[in-house]
Amino acid sequence: MTAVSTSHALLTVEEFLAAEPSYEVKHEYLGGMVYRVPEVRTPHVVISTNLCGALGTRLRGRQCQAFGSDMKARLAVSGTTYFYYPDAMIFCGTHGLGPSWCERPSVIFEILSDSTRSIDEREKRMAYLTLPSLDAYVRIEQDRREVVIERRTNAGWQREVLAADAVVSLPTVAVEFPVAELYERIPLA
Repeated sequence: MTAVSTSHALLTVEEFLAAEPSYEVKHEYLGGMVYRVPEVRTPHVVISTNLCGALGTRLRGRQCQAFGSDMKARLAVSGTTYFYYPDAMIFCGTHGLGPSWCERPSVIFEILSDSTRSIDEREKRMAYLTLPSLDAYVRIEQDRREVVIERRTNAGWQREVLAADAVVSLPTVAVEFPVAELYERIPLA
């Protein structure tokens, strides 16, 4: 990610939220610094569309709801505020939604690419796993049919790798869908 701040002064949360509507592209906020979100390729967009369709269909009429990549996740890490744009989130409950952000997601999804992998697997992962509301962090490969789920358990976070013929199962939000559904219309080996 590339910082866009033109001065040495850090932005406050309020300044970022006030300025954000004027940005031509999405930006994430990390404790005062503002970073441009990388552009995505067609496979990313197709997977994101398939994911949001799968979630929306399965959550229809239920308490939980899905949000796509236009909704920010708001986090407080060691007293510092962060705003990230996950590729999708599931939110359950009535408290924790702001006008353009969610601070109590149950599940967060990121679609990995070469340009975002290190951020999604390290920085964002570490931040997301601090959320008390988070039950699962799901990373979806863009260039191969594979999904990695990290689930909160009584013994800590447990990692599961799913291949193309597996089913994504998110029992805390009662959602299941085939991994293959995410990759419809994508010609991958």
